[in-house]
Amino acid sequence: DPHGKFSIEPQFGIIRTKKELDHEAQSVVVLTVQSQLGNSPIYSSTQVSISVIDINDNPPVFLTKTDKVTISHTQPPGTAVYIAHAEDKDSGLNGAIKYSIASKQSDAFSIDPSLGVVNLIRTVFAEKQQEYTLHIAAEDCGSPPLTSLLILTAINVTDRRLDSLAVKIVILDINDHSPSFMSSPLSYVMEDVEVGFLVHHIIAKDPDEGRNGQVTYHILSGNENKAFVLDKFTGLLTTAQFLDHEFQERYSLTVIALDDGSPALSATQVLTIIVLDVNDETPLFLKQLYETAVHENRDPGEFVIRVEAVDRDTGLNSLLQYEILPGPGYEKFKMNSDSGELITAAPLDRENQEAFSIKGSSCRDLGSPSRSSTAQLYVTVLDENDHSPLFAKTQYEISVTEDLEEGSTILDLSASDEDGGLNGEVMYSLIDDTYGAFAIDCVTGSIITSKALDQETKSQYTFRAVASDCSTQIPRSTTVSVVVHVEDVNDNDPIFLQNPIKIFVPAETAVNETVVTVRAEDVDLGSNGVIVFNLMMADVFQIDVKTGDIILREPLASKHFSTQLLVTASDQGITPRTATAAVIIFTEEQEEVISFSHSLYKASVPENSAAGGH
Repeated sequence: DPHGKFSIEPQFGIIRTKKELDHEAQSVVVLTVQSQLGNSPIYSSTQVSISVIDINDNPPVFLTKTDKVTISHTQPPGTAVYIAHAEDKDSGLNGAIKYSIASKQSDAFSIDPSLGVVNLIRTVFAEKQQEYTLHIAAEDCGSPPLTSLLILTAINVTDRRLDSLAVKIVILDINDHSPSFMSSPLSYVMEDVEVGFLVHHIIAKDPDEGRNGQVTYHILSGNENKAFVLDKFTGLLTTAQFLDHEFQERYSLTVIALDDGSPALSATQVLTIIVLDVNDETPLFLKQLYETAVHENRDPGEFVIRVEAVDRDTGLNSLLQYEILPGPGYEKFKMNSDSGELITAAPLDRENQEAFSIKGSSCRDLGSPSRSSTAQLYVTVLDENDHSPLFAKTQYEISVTEDLEEGSTILDLSASDEDGGLNGEVMYSLIDDTYGAFAIDCVTGSIITSKALDQETKSQYTFRAVASDCSTQIPRSTTVSVVVHVEDVNDNDPIFLQNPIKIFVPAETAVNETVVTVRAEDVDLGSNGVIVFNLMMADVFQIDVKTGDIILREPLASKHFSTQLLVTASDQGITPRTATAAVIIFTEEQEEVISFSHSLYKASVPENSAAGGH
C-alpha cells in the first residue's frame, strides 16, 4: 500500500480505507498482511485482493467539439459519411456509450447507436439544401448499473451524462473510389491463446490519395460478447477475452473499411474466425459410482455393465479410451477400451468373494497431452445354489441312558451351507425308521426322544439325518448316519425264579452240605445285573453270596426241626436294587404249614406316591 489508502486494526485485523479510491486509476489493490503472535519472531502472511467497484463518475467526452465533413449527391443511400467517437473512463455499463442524433434539420441521416457511424438514408441534392447541422449525442448506460434488459432501457435520464457534438456537413462532389479488402475472409486461432493475441491482420486498399485513401477499420456486428478488439488504424485484430471452443467455435465478424474522403466511401467484409480446439476439457463420467450385479459361475465374457463418459472437446481430444485401474479383483474383469463395456474375464465364485469394489474405472482422451478421470465400480456377485449343506462329521455315534425323559435332547446336528439367502438356509429331517423313539427339530437340528427308551427292549438305533437347503429352484441335500447306543441303568429288580421255596431236609444231614440253591435273575446289564445273595438272621444255615447255595452249618437239633429263612438277592448297581424270597426248611417227619398272621390286611396309600414306596 505505497499510497497509504488503507489501514488495519492490529488486534482485530479489520481493514479500512484512509483515502478516496479511484477505479479508473487502480481497479485492483493487492495488500500483503502479516500476523504475529505476541513477541514471537515467527509470523505468517497472506494476500488480500481488493476490487475497486466502479461508479458512474465520468461523462463521455468527444475528442473535438466541432467537425466538418463533405458529402455528395453521388453517394447512394447507406453510405457512411462520418464516424463519431467519444470515450468514457468508466467501465462496464458506466462506460458503454450509445450514439444518437439529438436534433437534425433533415431526415437524410441516421447513426449506428453502438458504432457512431453516420449513414445516408437518401440521396442529398445541393440545390435543395447546402448545409445540414446534426447534433450527435453520446450517452453512457450507467447509474445505477442494472442487470436486466428491461431495467436497462428504463434509465434515469437525470443520472445520465452526455456530451454533444455539432457536425457541419457541406455537400461537395468528390471521392469516387471505395476501399477494397485484400486480406483473407477466413482466420484460425487456438482457444488457449492469451488476451491480446494477434488473430488476423485486416488489410484494405483505397487507390485515392490523401485523406480519400486513408482507411480505418471497424467491427459492425458479430462481436456481441466483445471477444475481439480491432485497431482501426492498423487493422490488427486481437483477442479481448479468453476464448473457449466449447462455448463458441466460430465467429462471423462484419468488418467495415472506411476511407476518410468527403464523402467517405466504405466496403464491408464478413470475416470468419474459427476457434480451434485444444485439449482443455477433462472427460467426465456420467456417474461417479456404478453399481451392478452379476451371477456367479457364468462363463467368461458375461456382460456386467457399461460405463460412459463425455468430453466437451472435439476431434481426437474428445475420443475416449476406457480401462480398469489395477486393484483387488480387477483381473476378474475386462473392459472394452472403446465402448466402456465391462465383461467377466473368469468365472466368479460368490462364496470366495461376494462383491468387488474396483477402485477405478479410468477413461482418457486421445489429446496430447491426454486428460483422464476415474469412477468407482461396485459389482455384487449373485448367488447360485452350487453348494450342498455339509455336516461337521460324516457319522455321528452317541450313547444315551435309557432313563431319559421323553423330549430330551440327545444330539445337536449342525450343517453349514456356503451359499447365500435361501440357498444357504438349512432344514433338517430324519429318514429310516426310528421305531418312534426319536424326532428332529427341522430348524435347529436337535434330535430329541419322542418316547421312553428301554435298553432291555432295544439297545441300539441306526438311522439317517438329512440337511436340505431352502432353494426355490433345485434344493441340495446331504445325508449323515446317526448311531444311538442305549446304555443300561439299574431300573430292574432281581427276580427269584421260585418264591417261596419249600425244602425237605433229612434230620441226619451232614454239616457243610448244601441243602438248597436259590436262583434269581436281573435283566439289567453289567454290575446292574450281577446278583449277590444274603441270609437275614442266619444261624444254623449260611448262604454262598455268589451261587445262592444254602449250606448247613450245624447239625439239626431234632427230627422235628423246621425254620423259615429270608433270602435277599441284590444287584451291584450304584443304587442296588433288592428282592426277598422265603425259604421254608423242615424235616421229612414234619411239614411246615404256612399261614398268614391275619386273615385281613388293610392299608391306605396317598395318590401320586412314587413307585417302590413302602
